[in-house]
Amino acid sequence: MRSRELDPSASPLDYYGYELRRAREAAGLTLAQLGSIVFCTGSLIGQIETAAKVPQREFSERVDAALGTDGAFSRLVGLVLRSQLPSWFQPYADMEAKAAYISTYQAQLVHGLLQTEAYARAVLSTRDDGDIDGKVAARLDRQRILERDQPPVTWVVLSEAVLHQAVGGREVMREQLAHLLYLQKRRWLEIQVLPFGAGAHTGLMGSFTLLRFDSDPDIVYTEDFVQGHMTANPEAVKEGSVRYDHLQAAALSVDDSAALIARVMEERYGNEPEPDGRDMA
Repeated sequence: MRSRELDPSASPLDYYGYELRRAREAAGLTLAQLGSIVFCTGSLIGQIETAAKVPQREFSERVDAALGTDGAFSRLVGLVLRSQLPSWFQPYADMEAKAAYISTYQAQLVHGLLQTEAYARAVLSTRDDGDIDGKVAARLDRQRILERDQPPVTWVVLSEAVLHQAVGGREVMREQLAHLLYLQKRRWLEIQVLPFGAGAHTGLMGSFTLLRFDSDPDIVYTEDFVQGHMTANPEAVKEGSVRYDHLQAAALSVDDSAALIARVMEERYGNEPEPDGRDMA
């Protein structure tokens, strides 16, 4: 592979690649040798060193172990993955990671914190604007906040339409709905479904998210097709809170929501042949 010089100050991805090459060469290893140690190809190592590929967290942990870098790459990879998020979304992701309470209503899609890898890939693939693998890895890395010893209290209201919108096909949706049922078992996370039968409701204007903090002002976040909008304006937060309370009241209970998710999963995405005739696993 042709080597190219990176400017380590250009981006977190460039800095990661620069430091990986420097550490590998200091250890006296070729691309292929390091690849064999961390269970990947030398070509992939080269692509990461030249900032052509985005490293993932497991890869970084293996590199740290192989090169004895005391967790340096495991710490750096979080910055790299965060940099793969759209620039307009990064401020929200920073606040999301600090929130003590997350309340969200989603009208069309499963919230990013709850998406499976396959579902996220299907969503992000609707736009061909770069390294999809890196963008998927960045989205999944956001979900690490739910794995903390003290995760944010997260309450999600999904429109029933989310369950029926066949993102990625039958198999992807079956896996995604099964994942929602699995997440229902978590103490700090609750999922409700707003049924079609609710009729007109306070979420008709679209999806939105409320973030609450232990010591900072509350925030309401919305998106349009261009970018996101985040505000701590007290009137906007109050309006969002009232709308969310009404949505929770109109939604099914947590148990009834789980039953509906399970029913849609079996009836709509069950073990039937795909349109091309392949049987589902």
